[in-house]
Amino acid sequence: MPTSAQVLGKFAAELAFADIPTAVVERAKDCIIDTVGVATFGAQFPWSRLVANYARRYGSGGPCSILGVAGSRVHAPYAALANGVFAHAYEQDSVRDPGVGAHPGATLVPAVLAACEETGADGKTAIAAFVAGCEVMFRIAAATHHSPEKLGFHAPGLTGCYGAAVAAGRVLGLNAGALANAIGIAGSLSSGLLAFTKSKSGAMVKRLHLGRASESGILAARLAAEGYTGPETILEGKFGFLEAYCRERDCDPKLLTGELGKNWEVMRICLKRYACHINAHTPVQSLRELMSEHGFGSADVAKIVIEGSDRLLTHHNITEPGDIMQAQYSVPFCVALALFRDPDDPKSFDAGALDDPAIRAACRSVELRAQEGRSPRSTRIIVRLKDGREVARDSDTFKGMPRSPLNRAELRRKFTLLTAGADAKGSAALFERLERLDTEPRFLPA
Repeated sequence: MPTSAQVLGKFAAELAFADIPTAVVERAKDCIIDTVGVATFGAQFPWSRLVANYARRYGSGGPCSILGVAGSRVHAPYAALANGVFAHAYEQDSVRDPGVGAHPGATLVPAVLAACEETGADGKTAIAAFVAGCEVMFRIAAATHHSPEKLGFHAPGLTGCYGAAVAAGRVLGLNAGALANAIGIAGSLSSGLLAFTKSKSGAMVKRLHLGRASESGILAARLAAEGYTGPETILEGKFGFLEAYCRERDCDPKLLTGELGKNWEVMRICLKRYACHINAHTPVQSLRELMSEHGFGSADVAKIVIEGSDRLLTHHNITEPGDIMQAQYSVPFCVALALFRDPDDPKSFDAGALDDPAIRAACRSVELRAQEGRSPRSTRIIVRLKDGREVARDSDTFKGMPRSPLNRAELRRKFTLLTAGADAKGSAALFERLERLDTEPRFLPA
């Protein structure tokens, strides 16, 4: 019997663009558009500039773009690294819903872009590669039941290597056996720890995990293309991914290959509305809706209570964030910020917010409570007002989730906001080219 890596490699190698349903193609394009926008915006931050400097120092002379950094051309692994960091630089990149620790935009798109620019591949190749990578990565992540993070691993750094390896390998034209080897190689490149959630500083590394995953995909695919091999039992075998990174019985190997080509995982892609961790989105949106409906502002609030899954307490109950990156991971901080600033504008989540005494005080006063049966996206927010009123909202959906997706007009607004620092005409033209990527001779212009 073939192993899961071999089954996934065969599926990815044989997936033709014509076999991908139209809705899946359009959803893939949504994610690609979104990622180009968030990576372009993400280029401006200090942690991004440090990685861009590294990429230029060691990778200069290649054919690949660094998004948001005009005139920079580097070799494919360094472009994937930089663009992956940029895409995750400000907590705006896409995820899967339900969450399983996989970020399709920040891990797949940089690898696809780098491989396409290196080989001159067309838009259809880019989309098919993205879809193949996503179908593989999401299944591997789902099989873990998101349990690696219970052990302290940062899941996107683990799962992203597999998806990026498949996506890059598809662009390079690898056959089924070589793609299975790329998956096997990727298993030895998984990395990333959650220590940044419990430290006073150092959260820059969170961004690095996504870039490294994308870079690792290029490495795995290129080595496989040259004949390098990886263990065929990398996923479900002894000392394989599931055994090494999951607690016993806290995974499901059957999900690794289930319903390939029938149940399209791409349709589970969730685009973020706010520049903060995905688990803060429902309480932030609920708070803003309550403020609009009941006409209160930050000065009227006495206390906020958020009821949700235990994950909110174990991972996101950061009441004294040491830097803006920790703050974006903190549910209390993100909710407190939404009392004073417009969370739709990514510029609201700046260092000034971290230093704002009113926001810091409000953050400390937000109480998180675990409620059995809640998913990480499902929350109840209770706002107690100084006049004695109490208003509340239950929600398990926010704009951008598969059940409530951003339409193209909303996506264009976000893209424009993210790329506002660039030439307006150039930004509009890029959006339109990405919208028709399936007819374009190149992913991005040379």
